[in-house]
Order: sequence, then C-alpha cells, then structure tokens
Amino acid sequence: MSSSPKPTVVLVHGAWADSSSWSPVMERLRKDGYPVRAIANPLQGLTSDTAYVSSYLSTIDGPVVLVGHSYGGAVITNSAASDPDVRALVYVAGFIPARGETVGYLAAKTSPSIPLVSTAVPDGTDVSIDPDHFRDAFAGDVDETTAADLAAVRRPANTKAVSDASVQEAFRSIPSWSLITGQDHAIAPHVQRFMSKRAGAHIEEVNASHAVMVSRPGAVTQVIEDAARSTR
Repeated sequence: MSSSPKPTVVLVHGAWADSSSWSPVMERLRKDGYPVRAIANPLQGLTSDTAYVSSYLSTIDGPVVLVGHSYGGAVITNSAASDPDVRALVYVAGFIPARGETVGYLAAKTSPSIPLVSTAVPDGTDVSIDPDHFRDAFAGDVDETTAADLAAVRRPANTKAVSDASVQEAFRSIPSWSLITGQDHAIAPHVQRFMSKRAGAHIEEVNASHAVMVSRPGAVTQVIEDAARSTR
C-alpha cells in the first residue's frame, strides 16, 4: 500500500450556494483522513472566478483533487490548467464546458429553464432562483427545513458567470470523474451525460437532485475518494 500522503481535496461550490453546502461531504472526507478546503467562489464571472481559484490553488502544497459543483465545474475546468499539482477533477452535477462555450449556452439545453429573478448591482446584474421555486429547482430531495436553509444562505451569481466563454479544457490532460444526478432540474441528466462523455470522464450516477452534496453526501464522497485514490 502506498505511504504517500493523501491529496488535498479542494471543493468549489456553484451558483446559488455557498461553501457550507459542502459540510456533510467535508465531515466524511476528514473522517477518512483527507485534508479539505472549501473555497468561497466569488460568482462574479467565469474569467475572474477562475483567476481567484487559481490564486488560491497556488497556496496549497502537494497533490490536489479539485471538485466543482454546478457552475463550479466550469471554474475548475479553467483554473486547473494553471496548476500542475491538480491530479484529478471531480464534477458533481457540474458544467464541463469546451473551449469557447459559455455556461449559459450549456444551461439552455435544460428545459424548462430555472425561474430566475434579477437584481441590478454596481457591476452588472445578479441573478438568483425565484424563492417560490428554489426547492423544486435545486433541492427537491431534501426536507423543507433544509431546503429553506439552503435558500436563505445562497449567493446570487453575476450574469458574467454564464456569459464569459471558457478558455481552457483541463479535462484533456487531467483525469476526471463525473457524478450525474438523475433527479436534477437545474442541469438535466442528459446534458450532464453529454458533457461527461465528451470530457472522457469516469461516470457514476445517483438518483438525486442538484443539491446532491446535501442529500447524498456519501455518494459524493465516494466519487471524490475514487478520484483521490487514482493520484496515489
């Protein structure tokens, strides 16, 4: 058995979430001996968010397993290209854009689209899920109280998150895993399968909503640890 240290697992949340959404997964990973970091993704645009995460990655010594949920998948696809220590990518109900694609383009492949509300902010427009539809769109398989808590702490995303084009394809050179969520109303399962197969990812599926890291943290942890074992 390898005696090399376990890689650091870096978790990147997506839109309409925050780092606390990873808490059930972090608890399991730490119990299994993995160093864990959860980045507060700014959600201000794919270009700037990629730069932010890349800067954060540069502070971590040793091998990294980089995990992205939803929009976070697009961020890790771009930021991992700048860090040779990233040994595996894990997409959790994640967007996996090809070079030149936008998250908005990929999101439009899901029908019906998520009901959103917009707010004008100093640097453009922020969007968030209509509160009346948050549970159905994002967290259909969690209890009402937990869904309400997720809605209360969620963070809006600037429209540049969906309009900035992806410029890197880290999955071309870094092994990737993808957990597809079969009850997902935010990114349809068939869209997740299309992106995952195109990326050549190791695919696993679970019958869960978009909030799979909350509703099925064991399944998410298992995929991450499968990827982590490949780095040792």
